[in-house]
Amino acid sequence: MREKKYDYLIVGAGLFGATFAHLATKRGKRCLVIDKRSHVGGNVYCEEIEGINVHKYGAHIFHTSDRRIWDFVNSIVPFNRYTNSPLAKAPDGKLYNLPFNMNTFSKMWGIRTPEEAKTIIEEQRKAVPGEPKNLEEQAIKLVGKDIYEKLVKGYTEKQWGRDCSELPSFIIKRLPVRFTYDNNYFNDLYQGIPIGGYNKLIDALFEGADIKTGVDFLAEKEKWMSMADKVVYTGAIDEYFEYCFGKLEYRTVRFETEVLDTDNYQGVAVVNYTDRETPYTRVIEHKHFEFGTQPKTVISKEYSTDWKEGMEPYYPVNNEKNQMLYQKYREKAQQQEKVFFGGRLGEYKYYDMDKVIASAMNGWEALHR
Repeated sequence: MREKKYDYLIVGAGLFGATFAHLATKRGKRCLVIDKRSHVGGNVYCEEIEGINVHKYGAHIFHTSDRRIWDFVNSIVPFNRYTNSPLAKAPDGKLYNLPFNMNTFSKMWGIRTPEEAKTIIEEQRKAVPGEPKNLEEQAIKLVGKDIYEKLVKGYTEKQWGRDCSELPSFIIKRLPVRFTYDNNYFNDLYQGIPIGGYNKLIDALFEGADIKTGVDFLAEKEKWMSMADKVVYTGAIDEYFEYCFGKLEYRTVRFETEVLDTDNYQGVAVVNYTDRETPYTRVIEHKHFEFGTQPKTVISKEYSTDWKEGMEPYYPVNNEKNQMLYQKYREKAQQQEKVFFGGRLGEYKYYDMDKVIASAMNGWEALHR
């Protein structure tokens, strides 16, 4: 019997695939990585324009409280001290700090102390007496009606393409709320951006693996699967099984990127537009991720839209209907002896980057117990 060339075929060259490939090659395993796109890196890929690392698929800020994950990525490449402190441009035209903190409350209500803010929010929270049943109720319970209507409702409905009353409550739980004058978006212990951009991290993780881009795995599934003992699949799980139980729902985003003849457009990396009328959800000015001083700047307007076949799926729509459908696919996936499913699309999970890496590590360990 002819010996197979590779131990692992890794389908998808994003962060999950890159982490798995790194762990495998370090232990002497032979890996072939294939990706449909013309580049590696998945959604963390950066394109250099005017000397600026442009986050081609949207803002990616690495953050974690897991020391093991932070030490791991810093052992590959050094990270800078970037701290995510976005602003929100509200329907009234004013700029408010995110996440919701004393700077936000002070500007919104003309107050100064945490006690004043708590009193206002407590009063407004009474509009939702029981357990929040949806995102709208959860947001009002967290920050009151004023903040919800000015800073949450319009932005979130643009982002998800659904009314806030139809979205699950846990989405808004990812937004920290605090009664201190602290504009750091994340509560995590560690955060930053790889110095020189995410491509440096990805390229280093793939060192030692063979890579082919512009490859459609599902178009020639048998051919590619015959080239390795095991397959790590990070694409959409429903597509792998030819939508046999029906299609899972996703959200996607698109970007309009332009070079501006100014050295500083908005003074911060991210500004959210929280009114429904502005068609884009936010504007990203990429140079600020790495404290750039280039003479020009590059901005990206981000638009959220419903996913249709042929578009890049970004986020799972985590409601009850989709979760029930995913469970069917998951059970089918667990019956595959040769194929392991991972990553945001393979596991149908809304993962932050540190969780993707942790999932890849756990996947590697599970396969080698």
